[in-house]
Amino acid sequence: MKMVCLDGFTLNPGDNPWTEVEALGDLTVHDRTPADQILERAAGAEVLLTNKTPITAETIAALPDLKFITVLATGYNIVDTDAARERGIAVSNVPIYGTDTVAQYTFALLLDHCHHVAHHSDRVMDGEWARRGDFCFWDYPLIELANLKMGIIGFGRIGRRVGELANAFGMEVLAADVYRGEDPGYQPFAWKEIEEVFSEADVVSLHCPQTADNVGFVNQALLSKMKPNAFLINTSRGALINESDLADALNKDVLAGAAVDVVSKEPITDDNPLLGAKNIRITPHMAWGTLAARTRLMGTTADNVRAYQQGKPINVVNG
Repeated sequence: MKMVCLDGFTLNPGDNPWTEVEALGDLTVHDRTPADQILERAAGAEVLLTNKTPITAETIAALPDLKFITVLATGYNIVDTDAARERGIAVSNVPIYGTDTVAQYTFALLLDHCHHVAHHSDRVMDGEWARRGDFCFWDYPLIELANLKMGIIGFGRIGRRVGELANAFGMEVLAADVYRGEDPGYQPFAWKEIEEVFSEADVVSLHCPQTADNVGFVNQALLSKMKPNAFLINTSRGALINESDLADALNKDVLAGAAVDVVSKEPITDDNPLLGAKNIRITPHMAWGTLAARTRLMGTTADNVRAYQQGKPINVVNG
């Protein structure tokens, strides 16, 4: 069985071997694949593995041997799942691998906003503490999370884990989701509509998948509802935010700050308006990248391929 991975470098930059997947067939791994080389590299493959390399309807139509696609991520918007379904091609993802890692990173971004640890360490190293003459100093307001409101858009596995961490910090949790499951086992907690979360929360964190219906939903109208001391976090998908509107809101002090680990086009381009915004942290889509999470991702990818071989695909997103 011929298998081709189109963009394997981020999953295995050298510390997370493909051994378990290689045991299942003839695997070729490309670190990265430019758009004009997708068809050439995927030709003849029965199984395609992709992380962020798009698999369009046109690509699927041009690959008669293709029978299965497994996405090396939870989000699968880079695959035209409808076109795959029409061809009888199952598309699987990895739904559970980064829950703890991404939730942890969300709080890394939030705590950086609260304390600016690296900034103050740098100030000490450049002699500012010694020059000040006091036993302490800080350049930014220091923020205590207890009794603040954490708003979570998308209350799936990661969103719920973020809620648990927020609760441990003494925060009230407000959640918005199209599909409301059971209430979590802590208080204070409340289900809210998206507009209510943006208007009431001190911190808003995005944890929803990108769909055709929610691209750019965080726009000027929604941002204008936020408190002037509120903070926005996005570790989900960059296209959920209208980046021009966010940059404008930050520059006009509509909200106190933002941190994004994802942008609409990755890697980021020089013309991204967020690069010119104030009070923002931008990190390079690294929230998912701990070795522990990537090891789990590799294991589930092998499980996906193995289940396909056995005629009982798992984690299918276009069934």
